[in-house]
Amino acid sequence: MPQLPSVTPALFKGRHFDRLLITQSVRWYITYKLSYRDVCEMLAGRGVSVAHTTVMRWVQHYVPVFEKRWMKYARPTGSSWRVDETYIRVKGKWTYLYRAVDKQGQTVDFLLSEKRDMAAAKRFFIKAIKNNESPAKITLDGYEASHRAVSELKAEGVLLESVEVRTSKYLNNLVEQDHRRVKQRYYPMLGFKRFSNAAVTLSGIELAQKIRKGQFDTSSISHAGAMVPQVWGAVLAA
Repeated sequence: MPQLPSVTPALFKGRHFDRLLITQSVRWYITYKLSYRDVCEMLAGRGVSVAHTTVMRWVQHYVPVFEKRWMKYARPTGSSWRVDETYIRVKGKWTYLYRAVDKQGQTVDFLLSEKRDMAAAKRFFIKAIKNNESPAKITLDGYEASHRAVSELKAEGVLLESVEVRTSKYLNNLVEQDHRRVKQRYYPMLGFKRFSNAAVTLSGIELAQKIRKGQFDTSSISHAGAMVPQVWGAVLAA
């Protein structure tokens, strides 16, 4: 069996702990229903003593780096988007996680916002269009601000006039069900203390969900039957 490339040391220059241990800790945290202290206990079982604040710093520092590496291998998403928002508690207050999936349930994009208004909806759509091809159809709920955002983006030329906009509770069940995967991982955290930390952590959770959904094609850098840590190592080394 061919050897896969390992995590590049350059990403971890100056770190006291082994790069594979850091990668594994971040992967565990964003993938499973674990607290920072849970990760520390799992590492302690392997003879490694790490403070939970250290794991937190690893997550906050490396999630954006890891996400950027994985996105090189992202498969294209569909052109029919289901868009909805869900609630995330930050500093004891509700914030809004804008999310979209295509009709196959593949994650299109996401954006955490402190407000639920037209400006936030526009930021989400601009981000989603930048990271994906422009949609042919957009299904929304009845919230007026999202509809106004789409209308303005059409007027500004960001969205094509031909984009079909629909309101359908039935069709949007798909994205509402998909929210649950993210929120089930979020619930053990009991909310966030900082908005910036919440945004990074949720990006990591979304990344883990996309990996589970098979939204990345790593066939060019890994082989069939490769274990999860091997695939992660190959992606980060590429």
